[in-house]
Amino acid sequence: MSQAVRPALQPNPFGGSDFARSHSAYAAWLDGNLIYVLNPERRPTPLAEIVHDSFRTHILNPEFPCVGGKAAVNNNTYRFGLYDEMNSAAATAGLAYDLWEYARERPTFETEFATFVASFAAPVISDESEWERLLWSQLQSLHDLDQLHHAWDQTVSSDPEDPAFSFSFSEMAFFVVGLHPASSRAARRFGWATLVFNAHVQFERLREQNQFKRMRQTIRTRELNSQGSLNPNLTDFGERSEARQYSGRAVKDNWRCPFSARPAGTEDSRP
Repeated sequence: MSQAVRPALQPNPFGGSDFARSHSAYAAWLDGNLIYVLNPERRPTPLAEIVHDSFRTHILNPEFPCVGGKAAVNNNTYRFGLYDEMNSAAATAGLAYDLWEYARERPTFETEFATFVASFAAPVISDESEWERLLWSQLQSLHDLDQLHHAWDQTVSSDPEDPAFSFSFSEMAFFVVGLHPASSRAARRFGWATLVFNAHVQFERLREQNQFKRMRQTIRTRELNSQGSLNPNLTDFGERSEARQYSGRAVKDNWRCPFSARPAGTEDSRP
């Protein structure tokens, strides 16, 4: 069913220049078409349509284990963007602009199954360690822009070693799921580098509604049936830092997350 985008109540803080707006790719699937909802006159590129269609096919495959992801696609409560090379200035500027728009729009979906999907035209990932480095470099670049405007979501920790850690953008905590073609996990194996941003508040509300444990068990059972094993990094929030799960790579106990949060409003002094 079609779903109209409600206008933001405040200006996008990442839209101060044409650079960010020109690289925005915030799109919705409306009436069988991929539409740039912030600029409906603009047509998506053929590649954007191919990647989007491939993503829908991946999620709706009967073997795909995440029932929450399936619900978001089936109910059209997701947004999608295809960006240039991952962690480039253009991709980061466009993604920051669009992720802020999603954070504002997400409550209007009135569901606990909503998500924002960011895919990248390049590079082609061929190694899980390479992917992990790139994922955290991209999240670091997003944070470096975001902290100029927003504090960290106070409901979660900004320390990636803390069991209460969750990535924050626009003062909204997100559980981030990485997909790429070289993933050892079938559910994470997708033809383009992709980051899926799931608002943490959705999981908390499912817990309040006594639905989370049942959904989690369904997902784990489906993954066990399709993959033959569970992701060894899989833990519940508060047991161990969820940062270990973002890339999808099985990491050792001594793994250290290559990300550091900075206080809001601080200038970047790194070379």
